[in-house]
Amino acid sequence: MLSKTLTEKLNQQINHESYSVVLYLQMAAWCASKGYDGCALFYRLQAEEEKQHMEKLFEYMLETGGLPQLGNIPAPPHAWESLRAAFQATLDHESAVSRDISKLVEIALEEKDFSTFNFLQWYVAEQHEEEHKLTSILDRIDMITAEGHGHFTIDREISRLAHAKQG
Repeated sequence: MLSKTLTEKLNQQINHESYSVVLYLQMAAWCASKGYDGCALFYRLQAEEEKQHMEKLFEYMLETGGLPQLGNIPAPPHAWESLRAAFQATLDHESAVSRDISKLVEIALEEKDFSTFNFLQWYVAEQHEEEHKLTSILDRIDMITAEGHGHFTIDREISRLAHAKQG
């Protein structure tokens, strides 16, 4: 049985993951409107992955006697000054999610809820992977000039990464 504190914090995380879905769909729309089709695909896949993260938390709460509670999700930004700014915002967002997951892990340990602690280890590893992937994308963007052809190259590279993730 989940404690009141963990129930509250897991519900917050469900809603954070839901926000991530909406944020990444908005980023996909922005990329598509700018002609960055590869990046749009990348963000659509990210949104789907975040939905799975949310559902995994939802199911865990049900399995452990908690009641998932969906709350209001704020509207995300709808535009970014550049492709790099969008990916930097994504890394910043994922870093915040990582901090939230770490707080959940800390609470689970304090409460000696080893089942929840064990469950959250998947999220710890997932967040490490997300931050590494986004840092790598930003490094690639920085290596490629951001003038004309550079944007095309960036979009093609992100598309390659997105297609690799699909397969």
